[in-house]
Amino acid sequence: MGPSATSRQARPPRAPNPFRSRHTRKERAAMATVTRLRAMLTVPEVCAELQISRSTFYDWRQKGRGPRCITLPNGSLRVRRTDLESWLSTREDAA
Repeated sequence: MGPSATSRQARPPRAPNPFRSRHTRKERAAMATVTRLRAMLTVPEVCAELQISRSTFYDWRQKGRGPRCITLPNGSLRVRRTDLESWLSTREDAA
């Protein structure tokens, strides 16, 4: 007679694989989207960082003096962090 179901030994738990992600593909895609969005600033975030008013930002934008912007399909603006940094570096005084 073979071993009964009650006499089977339980398997020891598996050690976690450090190379396997704990997140699903959908979760990883969502996290990548969040990371990309953090690299893009909203107009209020740019204004707060530069300590300027929103009207000053739009005035600079109209005159072509502001940082490069991305217009989203819904009409809102975003500024890439890298574009803002390069724009600021071009405005440094040679002191």
